[in-house]
Amino acid sequence: MSRQKKRLHIAAAGISLVVFLCVLAPCSLWSDSRTKYNRFFRFRSFVQNGSVSAHWMNDGNSFWYAEGSRDNTIIYKVDPIKNTKEPLFNAQRLRHALIPILGHEPSQKGLPFQTFTFVEGEKAVEFMIEKKKFIMDLDSYTVKPAPPHSEEISAHAKPRKIEKRFYSGDTDLMEVSSPDRRWFLGTENYNLYIRTQHDSRVERLTEDGIKDREWTVRGARWSPDSRMIAIKKVDQRQVHRFPIVRWLNEEEEVEWLPYTKTGEPLPKIELSIVDIRTKRTILVDTSDPENPYIDIIGWLPGASELIFTKANRVWNKLELRAVDPETGSIRLILKETSKTFLGGLGKALSPLFLEDGKRFIWASERDGWQHFYLYDIEGNLISQLTRGDFPVVNVTTVDEEEGWIYFTAHAEERPYDTHLYRVDMKGGGFSRLTEGTGQHSIQFSPTYKFFLDNHSSITRPPVAELRKADGTLVQTLSRANIDALKRMNWTPPEEFVVKAADKKTDLYGVLFKPCDFDPQRKYPVIDYIYNGPNRTHVPRAFTTSLWPRALAQMGCIVLVVDGRGTPERGKGFQDVVYRNFGRNEIPDHTAALRELAKKRQYMDLSRVGLLGGSWGGYMTIRAMLMASDVYHVGIAYYSVVDLYDHTKGVERYMGLPQDNRAGYEYASNIRLAERLKGKLLLIAGTSDVNAPFTATMKMVDAFIKAEKSFDLIVIPEQDHSLRGNGQYILEAARRYFEEHLLLEK
Repeated sequence: MSRQKKRLHIAAAGISLVVFLCVLAPCSLWSDSRTKYNRFFRFRSFVQNGSVSAHWMNDGNSFWYAEGSRDNTIIYKVDPIKNTKEPLFNAQRLRHALIPILGHEPSQKGLPFQTFTFVEGEKAVEFMIEKKKFIMDLDSYTVKPAPPHSEEISAHAKPRKIEKRFYSGDTDLMEVSSPDRRWFLGTENYNLYIRTQHDSRVERLTEDGIKDREWTVRGARWSPDSRMIAIKKVDQRQVHRFPIVRWLNEEEEVEWLPYTKTGEPLPKIELSIVDIRTKRTILVDTSDPENPYIDIIGWLPGASELIFTKANRVWNKLELRAVDPETGSIRLILKETSKTFLGGLGKALSPLFLEDGKRFIWASERDGWQHFYLYDIEGNLISQLTRGDFPVVNVTTVDEEEGWIYFTAHAEERPYDTHLYRVDMKGGGFSRLTEGTGQHSIQFSPTYKFFLDNHSSITRPPVAELRKADGTLVQTLSRANIDALKRMNWTPPEEFVVKAADKKTDLYGVLFKPCDFDPQRKYPVIDYIYNGPNRTHVPRAFTTSLWPRALAQMGCIVLVVDGRGTPERGKGFQDVVYRNFGRNEIPDHTAALRELAKKRQYMDLSRVGLLGGSWGGYMTIRAMLMASDVYHVGIAYYSVVDLYDHTKGVERYMGLPQDNRAGYEYASNIRLAERLKGKLLLIAGTSDVNAPFTATMKMVDAFIKAEKSFDLIVIPEQDHSLRGNGQYILEAARRYFEEHLLLEK
């Protein structure tokens, strides 16, 4: 056995002992970097309680929630009117009542279940133990087996899978249930069918679908009366195909997937309304080639009109339209335009219609910040609901009876903190309803009289509070217990503010440190990078973003910062990326790195690495090429490489290649291959749709032609996620940094 193999064998043999010792020992006593690294991917397990998920009861105000571990669960009932919180069940009495029917006492210390369903008008509960369902009377604690439910007896009432997922974060496409729960809508052989939920009888709705010009239920909307369906037919005959190779089958198979690269032909979308009783199909005239993107929003009350949006290819013009389902005639409600692009928070603009169907809330960045506007159904502006130098995020709920709109926004001095606010229908009465820095996640009661607020910051542990609709605190329900972190000498992350490369713009970020941090030592630095235009990357809640926490425990300082071009800071901050991708992001990150190191002598800028995936993979490669004097080791996984090989989604920010050739050429990493100096690891999945394997191969080819050394891990049939092979990738990153970055020069 070689010396190297002996070392690996000894390390593997000692893992179980190290894991055992680490349960008891503080972080400063750990000696195995793999153990320290992997332990912090379980960071959430060291934070007990502090978060509440409300299950609202029939009165619309009271709710129950479960707390504690699976071995010692307590379920509380909270009555906001009485301001009480008490256990819903007598755990010992319940456990004793189960002995005769189970033949033994449940093994758990507390309740033997964490969820249940009220039955018999909340006089009894139904729960599952040992894969069997039981019903218990809440007065007598009498337990009996639950009768089988009709949906458990028959598979008819369950939607079937009709299309497999391809995109990470996506789900398998299922049949769509009608509002009256009588029908399922699905597709088979490129056509539509409806299936009865009581006996699975199938009726075909269309006959004209063919391969590559087929009907899809993705985005379909039933009318409220379950009589009509708004649905799309997608024509992909002119769309580029790229191969998904099934390498691991006994015999290789190739699946050619439609994929629109930047500037290439888009799918053609036909919008139709199908009447399921008469089988009549109304084709809505959406053939305008200048506005190819169609999104079905929904129906007005009484199915009087169908609402949809239509956008142009580069997403700087969006129209809100209504169609008469009987005639197919279309009317324009509202048009939104921008000199750059629309949808600054990384999502398509979509109206929120009020219950009366006569008014809707519209989000717009027309004044430089995303704000809400109230319109009538004819497209007339009623009022601007919010205003100021801050962006709103989402409407949480609307209490039409009392006249309040509740929403989240970044309207404080800390620009990324997310609080709950409310405003009246005229734009008055603006007020903040939550307290405490960080991120606030809101659940409103069905009556709109109370809301549950789960909140934390990157340094402040989670807290769950119950408040009245006006923000008045009713009670604090739960505070997180972080004793386990304290026993490990955990070092809280450090928030910071630095200047961007323009020396004017503030950038906000976080530094993660090892739990045995010593400011007298020198630590290598890792930039955990993303900086894509579609979302922010810096973690701002207590238990989010595990990878930088884990990397820090290897003995690193980990930097996370959102440079210019990212959303949630206003139009001017994000528009830096417009037609200019890849120019300012790396200079911003290097400026942040240098400014931080000036006051933090423990940051060793002779050992700086990067880690990033997707857009972060693109930025990692780009930093290794554009700033090779700053960054020495990079790990880029599932990387965007070159914008010509990316999806049509980048056109929103860059325009079409034929209209911005210089911008696309500048943004290409391939043309910079000869600049590589440091150690670079590329990790690519062969079934990645978001960042195609073909693009990685072009980057590989460029490095080879430039005679540059690099490392490559290819993962067969892996998509654009860590699903399935995540642990291998995490370990590969750890080993690479240990070998090339952690050792002092």
